[in-house]
Amino acid sequence: MRFEAHWETTASPSRVWDVLADGWQYPGWVVGASRMRAVDPDWPAPGTRIHHSVGLWPFLIDDHTEVLEADPGHSLTLIARAKAFGRARIELQVRPNGVGSVIEMGEHLASPPMSWFPQSAVELAAVPRNRECIRRLALLAEGPAHPGDGSTAPRLG
Repeated sequence: MRFEAHWETTASPSRVWDVLADGWQYPGWVVGASRMRAVDPDWPAPGTRIHHSVGLWPFLIDDHTEVLEADPGHSLTLIARAKAFGRARIELQVRPNGVGSVIEMGEHLASPPMSWFPQSAVELAAVPRNRECIRRLALLAEGPAHPGDGSTAPRLG
């Protein structure tokens, strides 16, 4: 898969992976995910799922995302369901870059009806969303390792 969205962060690949490996943080970095309902205990092992809702209250759709492949610290491949819109295969890759890392994300619609559209049209809509997802992922990874641990997140302004 080609990675359409890239983001550089000062966070190490292991810190980025820590966020990805915490399924409860999914709505914090995935645009459109609004709440978590459950996380399989072995997340993000292949075959495990996170159960989330998408949309805005009161118009929420309960759904899930499943891990297809995981290479801890390096890559994660997911199948995200969006009921009426079908499924999307999402690939995330994290690699070292100087003092931090580069996060890459690609998305391919894997089932009808959205998969009937040309990939170039899908990318036109998905790339800005995916770029925002990995920007949020980077911000979470750059923040404190554990809430309340006394460390401080970067301040704006």
